[in-house]
Amino acid sequence: MPSHSAALVALAALSLSPLSYAHSNPSKGVAAEPSTLVAKVSFASREDLNGLAEKLDLTAAVDNENRTVEALLSRAEFDALVASGRKVELLEEQTRILNAPREQDMRLQGISGYSCYRTVNETYAAMARLETTYPNLAEWKDIGDSWDKVTAGGAAGDDLRVLILTNKSRPGPKPRFFLMGAIHAREYTTAEMATRFAEQLASRYGTDADATWLLDHHELHVVVQANPDGRRIAETGASKRKNTNTTQGSCNATTWGVDLNRNSSFDWGGGGASTSFCNETYRGRSAASEPEVQALQSYIRSIFPDQRGTGSTDAAPADATGLLISLHSYGGYVLYPWGASTTPAPNATQLRTLGRKFNYFNGYQACQVASCLYAATGSTDAFSYGELGVASYTFEMGSAFFESCTSFENTIVPKNMGALYYAFKAARRPYQVSAGPDATTLALSASTVAQGTNVTLSARADDTRYGTNGGTEASQAIRAARYSIDAPSWVSGTPTYTMNPVDGAFNATAEAVQATVFTAGLAPGRHTLFVEAQDSQGNWGVPSAVFLTVQ
Repeated sequence: MPSHSAALVALAALSLSPLSYAHSNPSKGVAAEPSTLVAKVSFASREDLNGLAEKLDLTAAVDNENRTVEALLSRAEFDALVASGRKVELLEEQTRILNAPREQDMRLQGISGYSCYRTVNETYAAMARLETTYPNLAEWKDIGDSWDKVTAGGAAGDDLRVLILTNKSRPGPKPRFFLMGAIHAREYTTAEMATRFAEQLASRYGTDADATWLLDHHELHVVVQANPDGRRIAETGASKRKNTNTTQGSCNATTWGVDLNRNSSFDWGGGGASTSFCNETYRGRSAASEPEVQALQSYIRSIFPDQRGTGSTDAAPADATGLLISLHSYGGYVLYPWGASTTPAPNATQLRTLGRKFNYFNGYQACQVASCLYAATGSTDAFSYGELGVASYTFEMGSAFFESCTSFENTIVPKNMGALYYAFKAARRPYQVSAGPDATTLALSASTVAQGTNVTLSARADDTRYGTNGGTEASQAIRAARYSIDAPSWVSGTPTYTMNPVDGAFNATAEAVQATVFTAGLAPGRHTLFVEAQDSQGNWGVPSAVFLTVQ
């Protein structure tokens, strides 16, 4: 860490360096001081960090080993921190990117300077196209209004909308996965990640076996823009986090509003949320005071049953259904409740196990919010788990609010797409299946055969697919594997068939398995083969599928 004087020198150097920002009148060639500084701020203890969280605009980039946290600071905040004796390191490149001017070219799509991220209008149009293109799969539904929409005299505002994806021809009830993006407006990656996941599932239906069975037997509910009013401001390059509520004190265009991820009704008003109007974590005047939060909570209640008691130690049952993920940036975390304290949640063991399934794919640290970051109350995932018992997570993706398109396309999308597919598979029984082995690398000796021709189905049963960032998960030997035809095993009346270990014995944590599929009794046409595996503790994992065509 630099000394106090070094930190100040770094700030001065920024204003004079080639990285400086063009003045609003660039023809005069005068550099302007950045309005927001990105810096690493030291903290002495967990209590000290929690105190900073109530006063400053902290990110999720917390380094617990070196006791630093990245923060967005005004010049006055920066100077005050240095004057108080705290170590502060200015991050020049991040500051430059955050304050870089934007000139929108109306001929181009996407956010100016970040063409990979679609605007509110573009993401809404994309979801509407899915409904038009795939009428048997998609519904684009109005679930409420933004603050601007319900407030006369200002901007027009937006509807809050959810995309529902499922095969409408197959009746429910079906397991549900709720995915949400952009509740914090400036976090560019989140809405685009949610949008692409929905688009990929819909476009692969009928050609990819996993996408097809998931939409046949599950439901995906996606809110791509949970804070559309704030996002429209962030699209201009402003570091806008909150909604646009202008009645909460005298603030500027960037700092007015309520932090929608501190306004939920469960554990509202605790630590990690500010009572100061212009603070970035301002919690609002009352629990669920904001129309966006009211709409989200009402919808979440409508799709998930209440599966948890009212006591703080009441656990959701092992067979609880439903899964929720709120996408955020940045820091590289898979976070689960509680955020109010470091006391483990009643389902902490299951939440941790499922979190390590997710970080097998994205490599992020899996941990409890208040244990590895700082206290944060009134969040969406605290509400959905605390009130309903739904397995609930926050993904903190990437390393910047305005993440480069190169990083997004090459790293964030491939890392997190697999985690979201796993989440969708696990939505039926998330607390149980995450403890079981995965069925991977499904293959057939022939994918198209004449009726009566036997086929060899092979797969890998693997109980080792857990990430290690944030701790390790015990693996067990494989006990069994099975397959079913045209329906997963839990559908009533579906027969299952045994698969055998290729090496002759189930005695390892990962096993090659196979079975002979007899096709004489299968009708001509395409069939779906589902494979599941079980470990020595009796845990069955999520299924994977492959298509077989019988002629």
